[in-house]
Amino acid sequence: MEESERFISSTKNMSDVEVENKLRPVSFDEYVGQDKIKANLKVYIAAAKKRKEALDHVLIYGPPGLGKTTLSHIIANEMGSQIKITSGPSIENAADLAAILTNLGTNDVLFIDEIHRISKSVEEILYPAMEDYALDFIVGKGPSARSMRLKIQPFTLIGSTTKAGNLSSPLRDRFGVLCRLELYTVEQLATIITRSAKILGVSIDEDATQEIARRSRGTPRIANRILKRVRDFVQVEDKNTISKDDAQKALNFMDIDSLGLDYVDKRVLMAMIEKFSGGPVGLETLAATTGEEVSTIEDVVEPYLLQLGFMVRTNRGRMLTKHAYKHFNIPVPKSLENDD
Repeated sequence: MEESERFISSTKNMSDVEVENKLRPVSFDEYVGQDKIKANLKVYIAAAKKRKEALDHVLIYGPPGLGKTTLSHIIANEMGSQIKITSGPSIENAADLAAILTNLGTNDVLFIDEIHRISKSVEEILYPAMEDYALDFIVGKGPSARSMRLKIQPFTLIGSTTKAGNLSSPLRDRFGVLCRLELYTVEQLATIITRSAKILGVSIDEDATQEIARRSRGTPRIANRILKRVRDFVQVEDKNTISKDDAQKALNFMDIDSLGLDYVDKRVLMAMIEKFSGGPVGLETLAATTGEEVSTIEDVVEPYLLQLGFMVRTNRGRMLTKHAYKHFNIPVPKSLENDD
């Protein structure tokens, strides 16, 4: 087989979903980063298996793309349990949740993505299910109405959210294990990119790996997405290995700069500089000005700008720091010159 054919042979007949699933780690040993969380989970899982009990309920939260869904699959694999997957918006009423819960086997895992978006009525059903492994129902109406309790199999609920603060206190307090995922370092992302490249059948040199890692915003999902797109550019040019120059060229075509800022990030930053003199500006005003959704700015754009030190939150709104001006080679306002 020619080198150019080996370059794509491992994934050429796969759909995008299949490729994405193939890139997901299936064990703690394959899962890069979040070392403290992994160490703690290994202890909790080992203890639960010794007691032959379901693992306590787990809440995984943090910015998008850090591996919340992947971690939930690994937990189920390590427990030797089946996993059922759903999302907060798809559970429309209590009956939907009851149907899911009654079909769970002993010590199965129920993963609810975007758990902060479940309705209040559904949340009320979750309370006894999480605490007592039971469902409470009201049968009948008026004076003849009575309460019934239906026992269900012990299970582990894994809730995933980017907005842990939006969960009610009663629901949040029923999770025994809290996992706050942090953004990844460049070194960790480089390890992930190297592993993904091998799975994709892509040859990539170390400098290119580092270049992609630096521009991936501390997020594995973005790192894998960029790697696949850089692969496209290199394949079209019939090259066998991704070099640093290839990576830089492709990233520039995708409008991703040296710090990983993309078109939306730069649009938000320039709107704050040009229209609001660096702020303060409210989130909704900023969204209306840029034409982006509030949730996009709050969940995707803002966390990375805060991490870079380009933006700060104040009681009056979001404000830029001098670092944002310097990145675009724009003179720093005198009011910011002495800021650290």
